[in-house]
Amino acid sequence: MDIVEERVVGPSLGKENIEAGAKAILYGFLFVCALMIVYYKVFGVISVIALFTNLTMLCAALSFIDATLTMPGIAGIVLTLGMAIDGNVLICERIREEARMGNTPVSSIKSGYERAWSVILDSNVTKIIASLALFNFGSGPIRGFAVVLFFGVLTSMFTSVVVSRALATLVYGHGRKVKAVSV
Repeated sequence: MDIVEERVVGPSLGKENIEAGAKAILYGFLFVCALMIVYYKVFGVISVIALFTNLTMLCAALSFIDATLTMPGIAGIVLTLGMAIDGNVLICERIREEARMGNTPVSSIKSGYERAWSVILDSNVTKIIASLALFNFGSGPIRGFAVVLFFGVLTSMFTSVVVSRALATLVYGHGRKVKAVSV
């Protein structure tokens, strides 16, 4: 065996990487939030609240199992945020499609969530399978990434569908005469 490269990482360098990763999560989160609000208006705000709830629930789940924040864990959190916003984008686009077809606003919202659910479920089941495979066959940092990915998929499914729909119902529901959906 020929050693091509060898590195030693001290504790201060590791700390700097963790801090840089945390900044990346924050800046990425803020950029995605701004983009969603500008592009999807009220449903963008709903998506941002659901995304924040997702991040909070993921941190709570990781705290509950005493997970240590590492670079692979940060990568899992960033991936989770991307997956969670993808679910919300699917929902918003389905609602837009339904509204363009001439459905009422409330019917568009209902149909949008129903049509997006199967796609969200399919994609997240495959991610759960991948995370279980990574956890089973990986070691060390790969297993840490797999744990964050697993919990991230669960929280993103919940927040994309349940939390955002509850917020949409709060904004557009309760027997209100809604004339248009801000998507």
